[in-house]
Amino acid sequence: MRERRLWFPGGDAGSVSTEVVLVVPALLMLLLLSVQFGLWYHASAVAKAAAEEGARAARSEGATAPDGEARARSFLAQAGPTIIDGAQVTATRTAATAGVEVRGVAVNVVPGFHLPVNAVAASPVERYRSPTEP
Repeated sequence: MRERRLWFPGGDAGSVSTEVVLVVPALLMLLLLSVQFGLWYHASAVAKAAAEEGARAARSEGATAPDGEARARSFLAQAGPTIIDGAQVTATRTAATAGVEVRGVAVNVVPGFHLPVNAVAASPVERYRSPTEP
């Protein structure tokens, strides 16, 4: 006995194309998002290193807050000139502590997807004490 098949006009023709049209953009978006988060992570690490370098420079004896800010900007220019968009560096120094804050936005791969980067580093100020000073 012969099996009867129902015949539909067009059959399954084109179903694979439809699946590809639906799946490929989703996979590309997942790929771009993973690249975007990798760039954000790298930008965060660069910002943290720049803030630490600036704080290290600002806390030295005889240094000022602008010294720390200049060192952080120099570090950003060397380590990641294009990884952080709109980088803003702010340095402070008091009698006891020196601190540097780096803010910006990680470079974006996915249009309209802006991830902020913020890093803060603070350290006690170095000062010379004579052997008799407590």
